Amino acid sequence: MPNAASKTAITPRRDEDFPEWYQQVVRAAELAEPSDVRGCMVIRPWGYGIWENMQRQLDVMFRATGHRNAYFPLFIPLSYFAKEAEHVEGFAKECAVVTHSRLEVDVDGKMKPASALSEPLVVRPTSETIIGASYAKWVQSYRDLPILINQWANVVRWEMRPRLFLRTTEFLWQEGHTVHETEAEARAETKLILDLYERFVRDHLAIPVFIGEKSESERFPGAVQTLSIEAMVQDRKAIQAGTSHFLGQNFSRASGIQFQNREGKEEFGWTTSWGVSARLVGTVVMMHGDDDGVVLPPRIAPTHIAILPITPKEETRATVLETCDKLARELRAVRYADVPIEADVDRRDLGGGTKNWEWIKKGVPLRVEIGPRDLEKNSVEVSRRDQAVKAKESMSMREFVRRAPEILDSIQQNLYEHARKFRDENTRMLDSKKEFYDFFTPKNSEKPEIHGGFGLAHWNGSREVEDQIKNDLKVTIRCIPPAAAGEPGRCIFTGEPSPRRVIWAKAY
Repeated sequence: MPNAASKTAITPRRDEDFPEWYQQVVRAAELAEPSDVRGCMVIRPWGYGIWENMQRQLDVMFRATGHRNAYFPLFIPLSYFAKEAEHVEGFAKECAVVTHSRLEVDVDGKMKPASALSEPLVVRPTSETIIGASYAKWVQSYRDLPILINQWANVVRWEMRPRLFLRTTEFLWQEGHTVHETEAEARAETKLILDLYERFVRDHLAIPVFIGEKSESERFPGAVQTLSIEAMVQDRKAIQAGTSHFLGQNFSRASGIQFQNREGKEEFGWTTSWGVSARLVGTVVMMHGDDDGVVLPPRIAPTHIAILPITPKEETRATVLETCDKLARELRAVRYADVPIEADVDRRDLGGGTKNWEWIKKGVPLRVEIGPRDLEKNSVEVSRRDQAVKAKESMSMREFVRRAPEILDSIQQNLYEHARKFRDENTRMLDSKKEFYDFFTPKNSEKPEIHGGFGLAHWNGSREVEDQIKNDLKVTIRCIPPAAAGEPGRCIFTGEPSPRRVIWAKAY
């Protein structure tokens, strides 16, 4: 429980030190914690429950579009990377490499690697090359296509500046890998998945995003085209929330994925890859959290409703607990968003205020208190996490069971509308270089992370301009919106023609 002086459960507040606020929220909500391995984290049950819900819901969406799950090796021979030059160059600095097998103990009792491997193995940073080796065996004819496979896995990218969920050396994700008969089919797949990600993040995480294409310098290494969804969080920075890559025939040539086409000629397959990761958990925290902790969209909450028994007297304790258990059973028989409502009775021997604040910090959508007085009226006291902490609504137990899905849906929609309004208020059309630099220059030297937000500005496509802005302001092009989303103009940096505005922001 917060003390009287702080008035909030989390210190510092978001507007005082956003990075530290984020770390404190993650810790207070028991989502994750740093491990003894630098750059890696332990995901605790509440945090993993959020990821499990994301995983389960995304998996349903993947299956509905014809994709199936498989699993491929964690270790990738170094020679596989060397086959695709741009790919290996893009990941070289992030790779963890295994060079020896077994340990042996010397005469002094010290352990050391025993034998060198004949070929070093890279610990999976992404799986295009190792999956491509399997696809090369599976694909012989156009009749074998398309291959539509996804895997849920962990990957390792040696991270120099780790931050829980957002950037860690080891992280959890899904990665889809497909092979198609034609370029058109592969490009359609790339767009299909981008739209699926946008729908998932919008409808399940209550986060609005911009969608579009990455600039050449920001593409996935080896890709012909990278599409992304970009979210804005509360410090007005961008988070790349998901990517979908059209790989052309680059990886097919490297891996030897060839098939006999309908004319009987040998042709290389057209491939895609795409993924989202557990950084979405951090994105949810940064987007919806407040100075009392996490605020979870109901659709991904591990528990929808926390039932808190109020038992000040021993003689009423059994009756209160029995009523709480009965309410939980009734709620679990009700469905919300196509799943049974998850309702937990907090029976721990803790003070009511302590339990209440723990659930507030975890972000559970609804808290329900039941005490002796409520039993007399056959009512409950209901608190919504998207409203003020002290706000409560009294209603009969029967009415609450009936209305629970409606209330949860109201919270989901309210969080989305709040996030959309925040994003729109902090997104601006920028029509001159001065306006651009002013928008992205910190207003307070003590808080260099605070700046304008997302800027939409015309750009001539120049890599030199892009690099200059990155060096000057640490601002990058987050995505280039579809052609239909804008009108031609003049680059605000060079005065040269520009086909449409692109979206600029500082990013995680």
